[in-house]
Amino acid sequence: MKVAYWPGCVSRGFTPELHGSMAKVAPLLDIELVELDRACCTGAGVIAEHNQELADTLNARTFALAQQVEGAAMMMNICSTCQGAQSECQERLDANAEYRAHVNTTLAAEGLSYEKGLTNKNFLWLLVEEIGLEKLRSLVRRPLTNLRVGPFYGCYIVRPRERLGIDQEHPRDQYLDQVIDALGGTVIEYAGMRKCCGFPIITMNKDASLKQAGRHLGDAVDADADCLVTPCPLCHLNLDLQQPLAERLVGRELDMPVLHLPQLVGLALGLEPKELGMNRHVVRPTSVIDWSTSVVGAAG
Repeated sequence: MKVAYWPGCVSRGFTPELHGSMAKVAPLLDIELVELDRACCTGAGVIAEHNQELADTLNARTFALAQQVEGAAMMMNICSTCQGAQSECQERLDANAEYRAHVNTTLAAEGLSYEKGLTNKNFLWLLVEEIGLEKLRSLVRRPLTNLRVGPFYGCYIVRPRERLGIDQEHPRDQYLDQVIDALGGTVIEYAGMRKCCGFPIITMNKDASLKQAGRHLGDAVDADADCLVTPCPLCHLNLDLQQPLAERLVGRELDMPVLHLPQLVGLALGLEPKELGMNRHVVRPTSVIDWSTSVVGAAG
């Protein structure tokens, strides 16, 4: 499957292990990534708060670039914050032909034009809806046996439900659980799994942001999770990079590894932790997970 690939800016900056692990995992899933290297940041919802037309134009440009990728089945992203911001912009653009034409007048200078109807899916959605859970199970070479994984959805990929296409036929707010199960892991539910990580307010109230992250991490610790997995690099920043500071604010040791979704998938498909950039994490996964013995089973 060929996809127009939008890695986002965080995966190529603060979390290069996410970008790298997606590149390693894609061939194992028969996904051809055509990177949209000329695309810009989605604005993460912040730009839209101040200048909606600017945000819509920036994202329409990305959509138009994706539509130029010959043979691409859809556009794919690896950042749930990007998914949320892009879905909001696309909803406005698709709902109003006059507004879309107005935005396209700006894009015309680059010879670009966004046409209604682009399919844009987060890697998590693509795994379940395009590859399928049964196919994913068949590709597992190192089952995540006895690994207790806490899914951390965050907020941008689970609400608003209608905009994100979450319904009975597409229970996208359950997909992370389903993928963990398909990889052989044990899903651990805890209070904060579908709540905001706190990142959006970190520049306005750092203490409140990190207390929020620390509370979610503490809930996962109390539920006996071995690690968390998230489809959002911004959540990863607040939960992993800032975890030492969060520990001070909540007054307890956390020591909770946080994996990017492609890393968890890659482990189960047989890739090694170092190949997946796990040595770059602040909280090293090896601190609580022995990848070589009982937690991750050998290939069947």
